[in-house]
Amino acid sequence: MKSDRQIFINLPVADLPRSLAFFEALGFSSNPQFTDDTAACIVISEIIHVMLLTRSKFSEFTSKSICDTAASIEVINCLSCSSRAEVDELVAKALAAGGASYAEAKDYGFMYQHSFTDPDGHHWELVHLSEMPPQG
Repeated sequence: MKSDRQIFINLPVADLPRSLAFFEALGFSSNPQFTDDTAACIVISEIIHVMLLTRSKFSEFTSKSICDTAASIEVINCLSCSSRAEVDELVAKALAAGGASYAEAKDYGFMYQHSFTDPDGHHWELVHLSEMPPQG
């Protein structure tokens, strides 16, 4: 199996400049090679990218209707963080940039978790694992 795979999460957005500003406020950059007036590529890491697509651009890739995030959820995006402080810092930045909280922080001992929704209602979980669970 290839170990150099990347992931591109594609999300429909109502207001591309607002969504781009939101993720930049969290400290992420955009890749201008994949950014125009219909899409923006947010670089989370060398492996993880979020493609913010206008609703009309997103519709070019599917014949299905776009989920109304005010009423339904299709996916929860979860990112690992290097510390509990980074989890809290990113949630605070998200709230300051126009995101919303939908759950209180949870401490499970081995894992600290907090969450937010972006301006388009997409759910984001942030976790810090003090120890990785056993594999296999």
